[in-house]
Formats: sequence, structure tokens, C-alpha cells
Amino acid sequence: MPQYAISDIHGHSNTFRALLKRLDFSQDDELFLLGDFIDRGPDSKGVIDQVIDLRETGHQVHCLRGNHEQLAIDAEWGNDSWQIWLGNGGKEACTSFGTYGEWYLPDDYLKWMEALPFHLSTEGYLMVYAGINTHKVNPLTDAESLLWARNWYGDFDLKWLDGRILLHGHTPQSRAQIIDSVATVGYFPVINIDNGCFAAASRGMNGLCALTLVSHELVFEEDVG
Repeated sequence: MPQYAISDIHGHSNTFRALLKRLDFSQDDELFLLGDFIDRGPDSKGVIDQVIDLRETGHQVHCLRGNHEQLAIDAEWGNDSWQIWLGNGGKEACTSFGTYGEWYLPDDYLKWMEALPFHLSTEGYLMVYAGINTHKVNPLTDAESLLWARNWYGDFDLKWLDGRILLHGHTPQSRAQIIDSVATVGYFPVINIDNGCFAAASRGMNGLCALTLVSHELVFEEDVG
């Protein structure tokens, strides 16, 4: 049974659909989505609807909470949280939901986000959205690092992984950087699969990346708008 991981779709529903088609994703496969389904791109609603539809049609899809889902959840409380979300892609998300100018997401979609876990595991792999602080008593309960951490590799205790490979997103990487992380996974078992779907193509980004878990094959899909 092929297993795939994808991260940071950011409202690029057409690109997500194209990547799944290239993978020939079926009910016999398993898909791990590492978070940030919404904001920045043109169709946040369409991305979540695709995920819900896949699950309802018998596909094995597992989802993590990203920091943009958390921003949208926090925005329910208004004030600074609301302004921060709108300034980081929330306006684009509201546009896709038809609430432009009113600036909210429907309750059923917010409840879907609130139900998303902060980490996932499968044989040989641990998956988080952003990073891990291994100096915490229980790193997997530290939501701050799981959702927001950057530049944490130098302080990471590899022994804590206990032989697993850690997959994450959050910090956009070029194709070359992702390929290199797979090539060096034998001595640094951490792979960032965020190919910056909303970032500039001139930097080797502007696409989605799928990692096949057993073979470590990478499939890239350029943003199709």
C-alpha cells in the first residue's frame, strides 16, 4: 500500500488535485497531509472540500493542524488575532468561502480545523507541522513548537526520534533542498516537504511536493493556479 505525505497546500486546490492525479491516488493508498490547507492561495474552501470528499469516498487521508489553521481558529476571538490572520492570508481564505468583507469562516469548517491533531505517526515516521523542541519534558505536547518552530535543526536531539524519520513543513524549501534532505536522511533523519506553493518559482519553489514514504521518491507539481 503506497503511502504519501504532502504539506502546505495553502489554498491551491487545482495544484493539489493535479498532484493527486499524478500519484494516481486511490483507495488502496494512504495520504498524510501535514497542515496549512488554507490562506494565501485562491481556494482554501476547495482544498478542504477535496479532503472531506476523499475521506467520504473511502480514501485513507490523515490530516495535521498547521499554523494557518490555528490562526483561523484564534481569529474567532477577534482583536489582534483576527487582524493577524487577515494579514497572513485570511482575506484570501474568506474570499474563497464567499465571506469577503465579513471576514469569517463557516462554523463547520472551523470545527473541522479544531479537530485536527498536532502530530501523526506511521511505521518508521513521525509527522508534525513545523518542528519539535526536544528539550521539553514531552515535546509532542508543546503546541508552540509543533505549529511555529523555525531554525530548530541545530538544537534538535536526534536520539529522541528513536530510529524514526521526522517529516514536517512550514518553512518553504527549494526542490534542490528537499532532494538533498532525502539524500542525507541516513545521518539526519528529518525531511521538510514544503515546496512553497505560494512562493516565487525563481527560487525553486512555487509547487507542491509529495514524498513516498517507503521508497523516498519525490514527486513535484508546479502551481497550476
